[in-house]
Amino acid sequence: MSQPTPVLPRYGAGSLADIIPVLCSPEGAVERPDWMPPVLASAERVVLLVIDGLGWNQLRERIDTAPTLAAMAGGPITSVAPSTTATALTSITTGLTPGEHGLIGYRMDMGGTVMNTLRWADETGDLRRRFPPGQVQACPPFLGLSVPVLSKAELEGTGFTEAHLAGVKPMGWRASSSIAVTVRRALDAGEPFVYAYYDGVDKIAHERGFGEYYDAELASADRLVLSVAERLPPGTALVVTADHGQVHVGQNTIVLAPEVMARVHHQSGEGRFRWLHAQRGREDDLLAECARYADIAWVVNREQVIEENWFGPRVSTESRRRMGDVALVPHAPVSFEDPADGGAFELVCRHGSLTADEMLVPFVALIA
Repeated sequence: MSQPTPVLPRYGAGSLADIIPVLCSPEGAVERPDWMPPVLASAERVVLLVIDGLGWNQLRERIDTAPTLAAMAGGPITSVAPSTTATALTSITTGLTPGEHGLIGYRMDMGGTVMNTLRWADETGDLRRRFPPGQVQACPPFLGLSVPVLSKAELEGTGFTEAHLAGVKPMGWRASSSIAVTVRRALDAGEPFVYAYYDGVDKIAHERGFGEYYDAELASADRLVLSVAERLPPGTALVVTADHGQVHVGQNTIVLAPEVMARVHHQSGEGRFRWLHAQRGREDDLLAECARYADIAWVVNREQVIEENWFGPRVSTESRRRMGDVALVPHAPVSFEDPADGGAFELVCRHGSLTADEMLVPFVALIA
């Protein structure tokens, strides 16, 4: 049985890393690409709203549930690799590929420990002193501009926030109903660009999967979009995108075979983009043993990932060092288990891989 073709990020031609270099550049400095909706050409101000976990395919399958989003101009662009929150949000804000900014996954090999990049911690606790966020990811967001950022108030000051949103103007919200009001206040204060982030869709997909809870949350997110749109001053564009989509995995979790684990020193990444770090001298053996998973996953080594530009055409020395030796990237609705990677509950929907359901995200806009 032949493998499906992975949906590789369209770096430079319609990916999350390409948004900010266009929207935040001085007028006329960058030509607006074809993948950007034409309505943006006349925008005097822009609000970029990121809805975490809202994949293009999931949206299109439920278009009647989201009439505001359905009526907006635009289409799909790609996420980055891996299609995971920490990596994708950093590519959005910095305008850089994962190979450039270096936050290459959910759990990342830092040399001596594997750090959860969203929590900026390992099993021993907070790692901000050991790995200062501004050193791990030193590229400024929003081309160095001081941009108003609306995100959950409790995320302010966290390690990951410091890593991908350093130097911004935080305008934290505690209830999603505050987002539209705060956006309008920022615009009334003269801000030409506002960034907002909402995480509800992703949370529900992870915890509840697809179904009535997901549909209810999508409808709520659509009302949020409408609420923001109704408060926009004339000449202001609202752009909506997402960091990744979702795949229903449920309990389809695979424990790696003993023959594979006998060659593994440790793991990083996540269930749908699992990096295996080989024992010294057993890299080739590990790749050969992992061929048993070729019917459900793309099995690739570090060199193939780099050569095929999964992480972008430029990969820094640090980014390369943080990668494993072999990556298991499922195209089937499965997840590869790592006992060191746990959470408060079993995830129903997951992401991280290069399937269309995970990689295609909306890039849609309207103008007031």
